Amino acid sequence: MCADIDYQAQSHFVRRLHQLFGNGGTSHLDLACGTGPHIRHFVDSGFQCQGLDLNQPMLDRAKLRCPEADFILDDMCAFSVAAPVDVITCFLYSIHYSGTIANLKACIESAHAALAPGGMFCFNVVEKNKIDNRLFVRHGAKHSDGDFMFASGWHYNGEGEKQSLKLSIEKRAGLDTLIWHDEHPMVAVSFEEMTALLEPYFEVTVFEHDYEKILPVGSNAGNAFFACVKK
Repeated sequence: MCADIDYQAQSHFVRRLHQLFGNGGTSHLDLACGTGPHIRHFVDSGFQCQGLDLNQPMLDRAKLRCPEADFILDDMCAFSVAAPVDVITCFLYSIHYSGTIANLKACIESAHAALAPGGMFCFNVVEKNKIDNRLFVRHGAKHSDGDFMFASGWHYNGEGEKQSLKLSIEKRAGLDTLIWHDEHPMVAVSFEEMTALLEPYFEVTVFEHDYEKILPVGSNAGNAFFACVKK
C-alpha cells in the first residue's frame, strides 16, 4: 500500500524546515507513526525520537525497525510527553484522523504543550473545498504472493466537518482476484480554518506540498504542508 511513498524525502523536508524556522534541537515526536518509517530517517540523521500511535501491532513493528526510539500507545488528540520535544510531525495527512474539529483542536493543544520553546509542529492537510470526489490515486506493487493495486481518494459532500478517505486494494494471484474496500472517516477543514485553529498557539507558515522545494502555498492548491512554530 505504501510502496510509492518517499519517506526519506518527506523526513528531509521537515528537517530543512526545522533548520530554517525551528529551534535547532534534536528531539522528535512522530504522531500516528505507524511502523516507524519516518522515524528511521530522523534517527539516522541524529535525532532522539519517539513515536505515538493507537495501534500496538504497528508500534511493535516500529520498535523492530527503530530500536533506538521510544514508542507510546496513545491518542494524538489527548497526549502528553515526559519532557518537551523540538519537532512534532504528523505525516501522510494523518492529522485528519482527528475526526472532528473539537478533536483537531485538542490535538493542536496537545502538540503545543509538548513542544519546547521555539519548537515546530509539521503536518500536511487536504483543503476540503478543493476535493474532487471523482479523483483517485492508484499505484501497483509486486509481492511474492501476488500483484497488488492500491487506490485512494478523498470524498467531501460540500458541507460540515466530515470527509472520508476511500480505499480499495486488489490482489491478483494466478487466476484468483480479491478486492477489499474501506472508508476512513476524517475531519474536513479548509486551509483558512486550520490556520485559525493554529494561530492562538503557533506562528503558522503554509507551504506547497512539494518535498523538493520550499515554496509558499498557491491559491489553487488542494493540499499543503503546515509548519507551525510554538509561540
